[in-house]
Amino acid sequence: MTDGQITLTGIRAHANHGVLASERELGQAFSADVTLDVDMDTDSDDITKAVNYATVAQQVLNVLAGEPVNLIETLAGRIADTVLAISPRVRHVQVTVHKPHAPVGVALDDVAVTCRKDAE
Repeated sequence: MTDGQITLTGIRAHANHGVLASERELGQAFSADVTLDVDMDTDSDDITKAVNYATVAQQVLNVLAGEPVNLIETLAGRIADTVLAISPRVRHVQVTVHKPHAPVGVALDDVAVTCRKDAE
């Protein structure tokens, strides 16, 4: 096995996460970047021996667009837990959730939270 990394950036969804009632009612844009440290079989060209990044992307989207949470910290943690459960080849995951229209009262380009978790 080879130490490898898979990175997916800019997975986007409109979702209803947030503390404010208006965020829950109207929703807003969110995106996620995910980096997986994996055991990579570079000697095989067999998809069954790889972490399927299409599956990872779909599972991240399902959580990102799914059940609303108050905090993007919670959302990042849920995404990380979901990704770690996809394959025993995933050893570590880093998830960044972006909330570019966070109602913080000042002009800014983005608010992002990053969560790192290891497989057990």
